[in-house]
Amino acid sequence: MQALDYSNLRGIRTLGPSGTNLEAAAKWWRDSKAANGAEIILHETLESAVGEMTMDGTEVLLGCIVYPALNTLVFSNMNSLEIAECFVFPTHRMVLASRTGAFPRSVATHPAPELLVPEEVKERILVNSNSAAALACVRGTVDGCITTSVSAESHALKIVKDYGSIQMGFSVHSAKRSQHAL
Repeated sequence: MQALDYSNLRGIRTLGPSGTNLEAAAKWWRDSKAANGAEIILHETLESAVGEMTMDGTEVLLGCIVYPALNTLVFSNMNSLEIAECFVFPTHRMVLASRTGAFPRSVATHPAPELLVPEEVKERILVNSNSAAALACVRGTVDGCITTSVSAESHALKIVKDYGSIQMGFSVHSAKRSQHAL
């Protein structure tokens, strides 16, 4: 398999809003590949990112190996996408946060880190990203959230519990390279 042409890369599509682990991983990956011309483009879901992706070899999708239904994303797009690379990168610290610092009764969480929600929390709402969980908390939809330390800090949320950083796997998906010139 041929390596990606990083000099031709113009966009890295991944999960937003700003403050996600995927955004941090995309920035690190872009910088490590010297793909300085590539813009990080944030989407509500990876599925919507694929729908807007240019399939001419100038964009990639950056996913996370624990993203819910990554298998569905891969197999439903197998005629147009391929996994080009995988890498390990530490996440931001994952935290349970609330507006006041009090232990929350209700929590917003992305499905991937849902198991971090303490058993005592009976009300959970699922959202599209860790950053979206922080926004749900800020807006008062829930009392707390499982989010990244970056999102908690950017929204002035108080950390109730810090789970730390996690070594995480990330996948880079490109248009099938047999379908475009490198």
